[in-house]
Amino acid sequence: MADKRDYYEVLGVSRGANDDEIKRAYRKLAKKYHPDANPGDKEAEQKFKEASEAYAVLSDADKRRQYDQFGHAAFEGGAGGTGGFDFSGADFSDMFGDIFGDLFGGGRSRASANQPMQGANLRTSVRVTFEEAVFGCEKELELVLKDECASCHGTGAKPGTQPVTCSKCGGKGQVVYTQQSLFGMVRNVQTCPDCGGTGKVVKEKCADCGGSGYISKKKKIAVSVPAGIDDGQSIRIRGKGEPGVNGGPRGDLLVEVRVSRHPIFQRQDYNIYSTAPITFAQAALGGEVRISTVDGDVLYEVKPGTQTDTRVRLRGKGVPTLRNKEVRGDHYVTLVVQVPDHLTGEQKELLRAFDRACGNTAEKKADEKPKKKSFKDKLKETFE
Repeated sequence: MADKRDYYEVLGVSRGANDDEIKRAYRKLAKKYHPDANPGDKEAEQKFKEASEAYAVLSDADKRRQYDQFGHAAFEGGAGGTGGFDFSGADFSDMFGDIFGDLFGGGRSRASANQPMQGANLRTSVRVTFEEAVFGCEKELELVLKDECASCHGTGAKPGTQPVTCSKCGGKGQVVYTQQSLFGMVRNVQTCPDCGGTGKVVKEKCADCGGSGYISKKKKIAVSVPAGIDDGQSIRIRGKGEPGVNGGPRGDLLVEVRVSRHPIFQRQDYNIYSTAPITFAQAALGGEVRISTVDGDVLYEVKPGTQTDTRVRLRGKGVPTLRNKEVRGDHYVTLVVQVPDHLTGEQKELLRAFDRACGNTAEKKADEKPKKKSFKDKLKETFE
């Protein structure tokens, strides 16, 4: 027994884990390593047994107390142990009702498999521009969708014939298998492999649909993209998914919206952020500057002495909310003072005059290069 792993490590829980945490951890491992989900996998079977043994101990208050005090020796007949390990006292009934329901599509409270069921949902995506996401738009998608076969009206049977009751499940859509497990005889409910859960078998298949009952066709679907939608959000179009089973309703179509990046604007929640350049003169003297927004250019009055990286707020120029497109976020603009990199001689002289007027009277001109000394000057400096 010395090679046995710690039971808490096996289940991946801490020593202070409560009963619910232990139960959830075991349920996850049991679903993953159950032999029926991993046929022929000896390693998975061993891990399933290991997890079951750990759960049988840690889910029982008395056994857990003994294990915490003596470790594995508690079940080896020494160190105060009570003898060889067994599963008595461990309650797996509720646990395996859930596990087998997930593994095999069954479950104690599950309705009959041949009852009407809604079809599966379909997923696709649509790309929109930044402005289209802000103000909403209409898009058209082309998808391959299944429609009921006009020849057999969805039965899959050759016209003039009808599907017959499945002999394997007796029309129930489910079959029951009983097998020996670590915990005695286990009753597993599975979808019937012959009829696929419909309870009916097609003897003579429809030539048009091949017995499926449906014909796949390309269709154009109109998508209304609401104003204010964000990247990654989805639009649900009801009744455009897979056909239902046994007369059930169609599933839905889920369209994920992918918003293209904008060269100027960035979005955060319902607010928009951008930068706008202003000249040195505008920053110093103030005045109107033109700022780009999703609604077009607007004029903003800059205050005299505005510093670079000053952020201004344009109220109501952001993104509309999904609930009410009349309610919008704000647009925050960071003003950046632009320094000219090419100046004429006259412009340089004016800036020097401005610099002197501000009290900065450095005699050396920024654009003057130091004079190159002659050999005679260098000798003179050396002997002086």
